[in-house]
Amino acid sequence: QAQLVESGGGSVQAGGSLRLSCVNSGRIFSSAVMGWFRQAPGKEREFVGLIRWRGGSPLYADSVKGRFTLSKESYDTVWLQMNDLKPEDTAVYYCAKGSQYSTSRADYTFWGQGTQVTVAS
Repeated sequence: QAQLVESGGGSVQAGGSLRLSCVNSGRIFSSAVMGWFRQAPGKEREFVGLIRWRGGSPLYADSVKGRFTLSKESYDTVWLQMNDLKPEDTAVYYCAKGSQYSTSRADYTFWGQGTQVTVAS
């Protein structure tokens, strides 16, 4: 049974916005960290942002800082608001759950199935 399910992907024009959600159905501890990563065709999966479940300021990759915003809702949902999207943001976006404050995908134990984001120029 999947613990993390992403949704909200789609196709937009450059400059547009999308809002991704990640719903967690597994156990979650207050120390948990929820991360977002993305993978473009032919490229490595890269860090996008993370947020501690217990709160605090999110951390963002330089490439999305000022355009993407992470937030969490209730006990099961993390949102990734993506504004001013660029063609280079095109990728499959994954949410992940881990226990360390880390930008490394190796430190995340549970992963969602991914949702496609396509930005046309």
